[in-house]
Amino acid sequence: MARGGKKEAVVAIRLREARTVTGLSQRELGVRAGLDPSVASPRINQYEQGKHTPDTSTLAKLGEVLDVPVAYFFASDDDLAFLITTFHRLSSVRKRRIMGALNQSGR
Repeated sequence: MARGGKKEAVVAIRLREARTVTGLSQRELGVRAGLDPSVASPRINQYEQGKHTPDTSTLAKLGEVLDVPVAYFFASDDDLAFLITTFHRLSSVRKRRIMGALNQSGR
């Protein structure tokens, strides 16, 4: 069970899910995100266990490697996490079309 509050638990779960989907090891993710190779695996493990929560800058680096935006890590609802990730990965043209449709529907 993750320590800390709900936010920390959500970050830990989302990080583990995103890393698992990519097939990266904890060490590989950490190194690609700029962590020292000697601490990369233990640090990611601590994040995934909820023992520590990465700061926003580190989350941004991890998100770049995992191709997810920082907001994904804080989405407590699975559907919202899916929408955030899906929207993030769309082309600019498709994003504008969706935003235009939402604006016309009154959001």
